[in-house]
Amino acid sequence: MFGNRYRNKSRQKDEGEKPFWISFADLMTALMTLFLVVMAVSLMIVTQKINEATHAENERKADILDICQQIKTESSLKNHIIEVDCQDNRISFGEAGRFGHNDYRLNNVGIQALNTLVPIVLNVANGEKGQKWFKQIVIEGFTDTDGAYLYNLNLSLRRSEWVMCALLDPKFSTANLTDLQKNQVKQLFLAGGVAFNGAKDSKEASRRVELRLNFYGLKEKETAEPQPHFDSAPLETCQLVR
Repeated sequence: MFGNRYRNKSRQKDEGEKPFWISFADLMTALMTLFLVVMAVSLMIVTQKINEATHAENERKADILDICQQIKTESSLKNHIIEVDCQDNRISFGEAGRFGHNDYRLNNVGIQALNTLVPIVLNVANGEKGQKWFKQIVIEGFTDTDGAYLYNLNLSLRRSEWVMCALLDPKFSTANLTDLQKNQVKQLFLAGGVAFNGAKDSKEASRRVELRLNFYGLKEKETAEPQPHFDSAPLETCQLVR
């Protein structure tokens, strides 16, 4: 009798504990399932963002290539020795863009090629893709390895400055740029010198000037400082000795 009573109490206690352990197991299962769902959603969001960024970067590269190709395929450049490299986004003038030894003056053929090229570049920069991605055009002057580094750095800067003179000083330029185009040149073009860091195989080929096309990165333009506004001076005068 007492044995049956003890067994009944033990059975009741055991049956009372079972729902608790089952509920705890279900709770852990639910938490694990929720964790896996959250991880899967997070992974999907990260993957989607990566895919969107990759797609946007591919579109940017395609737009930049199209910008460069528009310049390269311009029919008016065919009669000039102008080389447009759409892989490195650089424009060179071949022999027309070379300088004499210790000289910073661009020859007449080079000035003529420059005056033909710049209106084309400005026109492309004013296009939809150009306005979206064009950041800067760096005029890079180069020298050979003769002489000291600082001397050549100054010489390369003067060669870049001479290009700006050829665009803005009426005594040098035959391009007849409008005031609006001259303001664009001031905003978009930057004169820089790199001495003999970009030396070519020969000294003659090293003494040259090139244009490097710089473009905005993704979302870079959104945080970039606004470009300064230049008022056209009544007469731009080159400070270099002719």
